[in-house]
Amino acid sequence: MCVCRHTSDSGLQKHTLTQGNTRAGCKARKLPNVRLQEAKMALLVVWSLLCLSCWVSFYFILCNVYGSRSCEWNCRLVTLVHGILAVCITGYIGYVDGPWPFTYPGTKNTPLQISAMVVSLGYFIFDMAWCVYFRTEGPVMLAHHTMSILGILLTLWLGESGIEGCAVLFGSEITNPLLQARWFLKQTGHYRSLLGDVVDVLFVLLFVAMRIFVGGAMLYCELISPRPRFFIKCGGVAMYALSWVFMVDIVRFAKRKSKSWHQQQRNQQETLAANGHEGKMD
Repeated sequence: MCVCRHTSDSGLQKHTLTQGNTRAGCKARKLPNVRLQEAKMALLVVWSLLCLSCWVSFYFILCNVYGSRSCEWNCRLVTLVHGILAVCITGYIGYVDGPWPFTYPGTKNTPLQISAMVVSLGYFIFDMAWCVYFRTEGPVMLAHHTMSILGILLTLWLGESGIEGCAVLFGSEITNPLLQARWFLKQTGHYRSLLGDVVDVLFVLLFVAMRIFVGGAMLYCELISPRPRFFIKCGGVAMYALSWVFMVDIVRFAKRKSKSWHQQQRNQQETLAANGHEGKMD
């Protein structure tokens, strides 16, 4: 009996030691992973601050170069450059580098995806601060910038769904150059021309195609896929809902533009008819 009890106690001690060693090994393995994750996040923070400082510096350089122009003129130049840069990078990611966002949502972030999102994060923080300081934008645009910043931060923190984030950036920024071109045409007095009409038509068509139809298809693929996190799906729904808010304003603008075109054509026809009648009288 004593031998059995001693053997049993010895086995129990070995089992306890084995469990302790296993737990210690797990903690030892988890510790480097946690430190690595913390180092990555610290690097992303530094990188984001660097991008923010680059956008701010670019803005002040433009203010010095175009000193006679308004602050909004220079800020919109920054916005134009970011729009073109974001479309080029995210377009390359989606169509060349991959993966295809409609088929593989919720995948791990690639270095190129992280780079694109960090560059845009720095811009959105700059533009958000500028809009709040100068009070040039309404609540809808501020909500768009806020959701963009939070969405990028969440994607970077989770380390996944970067391809969806880049797809959203591509769809939201592809109409941006046309929007800025429209503003610059107004400021230079060239908006009421054929070029202004072409810019307006392209903007409306591209917005409807990309933000409503392609964006809706992207959201559907996001929602039915089991890979993306719940918060990412909620962010996709919020961004798509905001696109419809913008769509209401665009429909109103299109109606006003259509009435203006019809009025111009009517005036031209009346002018031509009057000139022709006067010619016959002579």
